[in-house]
Amino acid sequence: MSSIPDLVEGFQRFRERHFERNDSLYQQLVKEGQTPKTLVVACCDSRVDPALVLDCEPGDLFVIRNVANLVPPSENRAGHHGTTAAIEYAIRILKVEHIIVFGHAQCGGINTLVRSGGVNNPDSYIEDWMYLAESARASVMAEMPDAPLQEQLHACEQKAILVSLGNLMTFPWVKERVESGALTLHGWYFDIEHGQLLRFNTTMDCFEAL
Repeated sequence: MSSIPDLVEGFQRFRERHFERNDSLYQQLVKEGQTPKTLVVACCDSRVDPALVLDCEPGDLFVIRNVANLVPPSENRAGHHGTTAAIEYAIRILKVEHIIVFGHAQCGGINTLVRSGGVNNPDSYIEDWMYLAESARASVMAEMPDAPLQEQLHACEQKAILVSLGNLMTFPWVKERVESGALTLHGWYFDIEHGQLLRFNTTMDCFEAL
């Protein structure tokens, strides 16, 4: 595990690689700004860094990370909506062409949701947030009530991705661009246990290996 001195040393290596060797990448990013084509909604899990997993360069991805890679629906109420604000920025300002909801195996947020039985606990930020995916949990429990816990968790992790994809379409500025063909939505699932990347096939209604 990285300590603070390790992180400082890591920055020095990063600085030497990108700023002391006349690296053109950051010179271009500073001069031209960021122009990513893809927004990734990923989990906070330290094992699931999308830029690392997908082997991307700085500037390639616009990334939102939160617990369990959830997208809330459009809500007409006051409050602080960090995920929604970032999605709006990616769509309206950066004009990304793709949105990937990037789920993964062994998700702690989904584990909390399943073990809580879907009870919304407003005294817990985590449980209240995870209630966004309650429909995924309820669907899994209805379809496979007697399955082993691990199978239920994997199924819920994947169904939660579909919930987020559905919630994205509740925003008019997402729906409009999807329907015009300017924006494509993707559901991806990183199986960290077996090193596989799956995507949701809308035609077959299932996740399949990429």
